[in-house]
Amino acid sequence: MSDNMNYFEIGTTNPEAAKAFYGDTFGWTFGSLEPGGYGMVDGAGNGGGLWDSNTVGGGSWAVFYVEVENIEAKLEQAAANGAETVIPLVDNGTIKFAHLRDPLGNRFGVWQRKSQD
Repeated sequence: MSDNMNYFEIGTTNPEAAKAFYGDTFGWTFGSLEPGGYGMVDGAGNGGGLWDSNTVGGGSWAVFYVEVENIEAKLEQAAANGAETVIPLVDNGTIKFAHLRDPLGNRFGVWQRKSQD
């Protein structure tokens, strides 16, 4: 099975300005930011999120996410191929995810659904 890109995320130190820009430009609406500074983007096709990056060290980014079956194995494979970890593996109870930087400097994310036992 091939891994699929199916989510995006915008990180910003100014969430209100980002909401205004993307809302006015693309007609997107945004859920309220949850604890940890994260909110969902509505009306964005595959799905996306807006992250107040002040909660994770600041900076601005736009990343795509690739859904994988085994995130730990995929992180090892990416590291062996030259990727660096930007945000280490996080388990939020629903999914596991991490941000990486490829050898060319591009930031991206990988994520895995958690089984619903």
